[in-house]
Amino acid sequence: MTGAASGIGRAVTARLASDGMDVLAVDVHPDPDGSGVPFEADLTEPEANARAVAAALERFGRLDVVIPNAGVQHVAAIEEFPDERWQTIVGLLLSSPFYLAKHSWPALRQSDGGRFIAIASVHGLVASPYKAAYVSAKHGVLGLIKTLAIEGAEDDISCAAVCPGYVRTPLVEKQIGDQARVHGLSEEDVLEQVILAPHAVKRLIEPEEVAAVVAFLAGPTGRAFTGVPVTMDYGWSAR
Repeated sequence: MTGAASGIGRAVTARLASDGMDVLAVDVHPDPDGSGVPFEADLTEPEANARAVAAALERFGRLDVVIPNAGVQHVAAIEEFPDERWQTIVGLLLSSPFYLAKHSWPALRQSDGGRFIAIASVHGLVASPYKAAYVSAKHGVLGLIKTLAIEGAEDDISCAAVCPGYVRTPLVEKQIGDQARVHGLSEEDVLEQVILAPHAVKRLIEPEEVAAVVAFLAGPTGRAFTGVPVTMDYGWSAR
C-alpha cells in the first residue's frame, strides 16, 4: 500500500489489516503508529518501487495485492504550470504504478488470484481546469490498468482502478486554498462552488468508504472486476 500515512492510504491500510491481511505501509514519511508495517520510500524514484516490492516479499514471503495510492496535486493554469511539478506528479501517479506492476508481477503470478488495485480518481474519466498533470496521469493509470488486466488474465491477476470523486483527505483540504487563488473566490465559497460543484450529491466521500471498496476488490468476490474503473463519484461522471 503506497501513500499509506494519511487519507485514503491510511484508511485502506487500517481496513485491510483489520480484515487479517499483512500490509507494507509505504510512504515518504511513514507512520510508525499506523496499522501496517512502515516502509520509507520516495516513489518518484524508479528504484524505490523495486525496493518496496522486495521489502514486502522479504517481510511476508509472498505478495498477493498491490495498491498504488500515493499522490500529490498542483493547481495552476497551463502557462504557469511548473515543469518540475509536472515531472513529480506524473512520476508519482503514473510511473510509480508502472514500476510497482513491473517488479511485483512475478509474485502476483504465483499468488492464487493476485490483485493490482490502483487508487485512481474520477479525474481518470473526466477533466477539470488547472490540473493538467494530475488529470493526465490519472487518465494514464486507467490505460495502464487495462493493459495489465489483459496481460494478467492467463495468470488470474485482476487489475482495477478505484475512481472516487472528492474524498475528505489532506490532499483535498490543501486544494481549497489553491482553488481559491486561481478562481478568485473565498475559501468558504470554494467547497460549494468548485470542489463539490460536479458532485450530483453535495458531500465529500469519506476515506473509509474508499477503503471498503478496495477491501471488496481485494476479496474473493472482487475477482471479476478487471480492466475497469470502479467509479464512486456521487454522480459526477454521469453529467
